[in-house]
Parts: sequence; structure tokens; C-alpha cells
Amino acid sequence: MFNTLKIAAAAAVVAGSFIAPAVAEDKMNDLEIAHTAYTAGNLDIRYAHLALALSEDASVREFASTMIRDHSAVNDEAVALITKLKVTPQDNGLSQALVKGAAEKRAEFVKLSGKAFDCAYAKNELGYHQIVNQTVEGKFIPEATVAPLKDLLKSALVTFKAHEKHAENMVKGLNCGA
Repeated sequence: MFNTLKIAAAAAVVAGSFIAPAVAEDKMNDLEIAHTAYTAGNLDIRYAHLALALSEDASVREFASTMIRDHSAVNDEAVALITKLKVTPQDNGLSQALVKGAAEKRAEFVKLSGKAFDCAYAKNELGYHQIVNQTVEGKFIPEATVAPLKDLLKSALVTFKAHEKHAENMVKGLNCGA
């Protein structure tokens, strides 16, 4: 339970809000995992669209375009899988906390411009992908019981780890500091 709470709390901090410990279940079922993974992807796509609207920095815009392309592709694969399996993803406390936190983070972002926005976006993307990768690798993949879902998560993790490295380089390149 501690690891689940730690992951949920860290995700909420990155997303910009506090999450009560009761939000994260000890073990998530496949439908909850699918919902949370899809939700996290959609939230990153929304962050990326905001970056395209607000940033003039070429590296930020390129990263944002990559996020839209890659997370859309993973989410399209997820939709194809749930359609094939004839199941409906299940909303859950972690998905809800991510949505709430992301709304608060977007509200902060729209007040920023220039380098302040670029650095805030870049740092958020780095932290977001660190938490997503930790969650996918340490929680979702081990807890997934349906082989095609587990395979999709493993495949997506390779891409998401590349995103984390890209975000790290973007933070450094923008000279955003720690």
C-alpha cells in the first residue's frame, strides 16, 4: 500500500494538487489501469497543445508535437485493444486525481509566458514522465493480468522513457535550473 500511496502522492504533486491517501487503491484491476494510463496520456496531450499555443521556443514546440504524436498513437492502440476485448475502462481515484491536478496545473500555466512558461512546462513534463514511468513499470505492468494490455504498457514504456530523457535535455537546454 505504501508504494501505491507514494506513487499517487507523487503524481498529484507533479500534477499540481494534493491527493488524499484514500484515493489510490492497493491493487488496480486491468480496467482501472487502462483508464488511468489513457487518462495520463490525454492529459499530456492537453499540456502539449497548451505548449504549442503559448510557447515560441522551437525545442518546446518540437517536444510538444512529439508528445501529441506519441501519446495519441499509444492511446489509439489502447482504444483498439479495449474495442477488441469489448470492455470499458473503469474510472478510479488515481485517474480522478490526475485530472484534478492537471486542471490546476493548466490554470497555473496559462498565467505564464516566455521562458517562465517554457521552463514550467519542461519541468512539469520531466516530473510527469518520471512518475508515469515509475507507475507503469512498478505498478501497472506487474498488476496487469491481460497479456495484450501488459504488452501495450511495456511497449509504451520504451517510448515514455525516451520522453523522460528528452524532457530532461529540454530542461537543461532551456537553462531552467534544478
